[in-house]
Amino acid sequence: MATQMFEGRGHAAVYQKYRFAPGKELQQTILAYLQGKRANPAELVVDVGCGSGQGTRFLAEHFKKVVGTDISEAQIQEAGNAPSPPNVSYLVCPAEELPFEDASVDLLTSFTAAHWFDIKKFMREANRVVKPGGCVVISTYTVDMSLRYGNCSEKLTKVFRESWDLLLKYSHNRIKLVLEDYKEIFEALPFPDKKRITDIFDKIPMTVAGVIGYLESVSPYQAFMKNDPEAAKSFLQETEKRMLETMGVSSRETPVEFWVRHVCVLGCK
Repeated sequence: MATQMFEGRGHAAVYQKYRFAPGKELQQTILAYLQGKRANPAELVVDVGCGSGQGTRFLAEHFKKVVGTDISEAQIQEAGNAPSPPNVSYLVCPAEELPFEDASVDLLTSFTAAHWFDIKKFMREANRVVKPGGCVVISTYTVDMSLRYGNCSEKLTKVFRESWDLLLKYSHNRIKLVLEDYKEIFEALPFPDKKRITDIFDKIPMTVAGVIGYLESVSPYQAFMKNDPEAAKSFLQETEKRMLETMGVSSRETPVEFWVRHVCVLGCK
């Protein structure tokens, strides 16, 4: 069964505010792959597990019609409230039950969401809706992240990773799929023409406040919050304090470079 982790309105709002769109390197990897695979531009793109729509809006810049789907009504509400191009629409449905005709979808995507799906059922559904010659793109950013600022990048990354290590104690067992670089998801994709790229690095412009907001948005932090709200809030405050002290600044709006490593599974039917 799919795992629902991002249901509440409060969490969806944090997700919309602090989650980032696919970075330039990931975007270029995806677009170059699709360009190499198809002569005609995709008519219908479906972005599954779209959350608050960051990846969906990127796709809308390049394709004729994009539909973002998510099982969470709160996430779809956030996505719909955000400024979107006219060729984007959103709907609430499970990843394993997509309301599209057989062989009707040119491109099926999922950004940082597939590890929450029932993989077997989702792949069966992907195989059903994607046209012959259509493509699937499934990516996630990993926990392999670093921060860069002046000459204290190493120390700053250490602070961030120590915080991540603490949060990972609260992570759902589905995070194992991410920690294993989507190997299981790649193997489950039922297309013979497929590949997995594990070394896409992107620089995401952030501020200290943005990094703390990102930590607040992740599922292990939300589990921590439910378990011990006071300790969870203190954890964020302490992480922010340590970051600012390491950087030698006082403003949480100070810009930092947030580097992430993406894994991307690409397939053509």
